[in-house]
Amino acid sequence: MARTAQVVRNTKETQITVSVNLDGNGSAKLSTGLPFLEHMLDQIARHGLIDLDIVAKGDLHIDAHHTVEDIGITLGQAFAKAAGDKAGIRRYGHAYVPLDEALSRVVIDLSGRPGLEYRVEYPRARVGEFDIDLVREFFQGFVNHALVTVHIDGISGQNAHHIAETVFKAFGRALRSALEPDPRMGGVVPSTKGTL
Repeated sequence: MARTAQVVRNTKETQITVSVNLDGNGSAKLSTGLPFLEHMLDQIARHGLIDLDIVAKGDLHIDAHHTVEDIGITLGQAFAKAAGDKAGIRRYGHAYVPLDEALSRVVIDLSGRPGLEYRVEYPRARVGEFDIDLVREFFQGFVNHALVTVHIDGISGQNAHHIAETVFKAFGRALRSALEPDPRMGGVVPSTKGTL
């Protein structure tokens, strides 16, 4: 069964369409008006081997907050839809990713419960024109609507771009691991409750 989904979100602030293929080859088609965010989303696709197609138009004349948060929300909804009942998957995933001096760890539980623990410090407030606080907003939107638990820890780093990039790469790698089929599960949902 193909693990794919498309979700459209239209509000007074944003118009977003997200398509995902959880068993893709890591290709990304991104049009958000936010080059740094697109660079980060590309890391999720490539390192998670998830195909992403995201088109977003938002009120960027105000700032990027609504657009970034709503992309996270819509991607989370598409992810939840594509993952289905999660039968036969590993459920848990983690990854450590370095980039020069920066190192981040991401741990994921496809739990059916939203939770974000985000412990990342950046040495400056912006990367180019991108407000680095919006990285957390993206992940908060994602976990709230994907219904997953995510722990993100920035372990070291002095360059804000490097730190953010290790976070997104590790997130993609952890997702990939959690979504992998576990042949020993025999198609059973990996929970004593019988549902996630």
